[in-house]
Amino acid sequence: MLDMNIKSTNRFIVRVALFLAIATAAFHLPAAEPPKVGAPTPDFTLNTMDAKSVTLSAEYAKLPVVLIVLRGWPGYQCPFCTRQVHAFVERAKDFAGKARVLMVYPGPSENLQSHAGEFLKGKGWSEDFTFVTDPDFTFTKSFGLRWQAPGETAYPSTFVIDTKGIVQFEKITKGHGGRTTPEEILAALAKL
Repeated sequence: MLDMNIKSTNRFIVRVALFLAIATAAFHLPAAEPPKVGAPTPDFTLNTMDAKSVTLSAEYAKLPVVLIVLRGWPGYQCPFCTRQVHAFVERAKDFAGKARVLMVYPGPSENLQSHAGEFLKGKGWSEDFTFVTDPDFTFTKSFGLRWQAPGETAYPSTFVIDTKGIVQFEKITKGHGGRTTPEEILAALAKL
């Protein structure tokens, strides 16, 4: 009788241990990795300020895409993002007919639209440039770009994606500065 209780207890312990191992594995999935040069880029759909859906694959089917991930709304309008966007907008004519420029503004969904609208004021947006928001960092997380430090949102990043959806250039900045310049991106586009 004692032998049966020990066997029953051992089976129970093995089953609990197996259950815990499976549950732990399910909740500790590896974080997404950013797309690398030479690899296909994951597709996504985000919305513009006027609620129009923008799907990456539909954009790169037309022209190569320059995908710029801004810090978005970390609690204030990032001066580095503002400077970077102004630099690209000033060179908009150099991108016309060569690439679509898609800028992603991530942040918590609460008030993201109003913060994004505030960010866009006075930027002189080009028709070849598209500005989308990433509420609650869905895209940012799926691209492995979520900056988890307190008061942060996303690693500022730039990707050049060719018309087949392959990443031809990538730069991920693990700080506030060191952003890509229009000159860097125009040089990468010239190699396509």
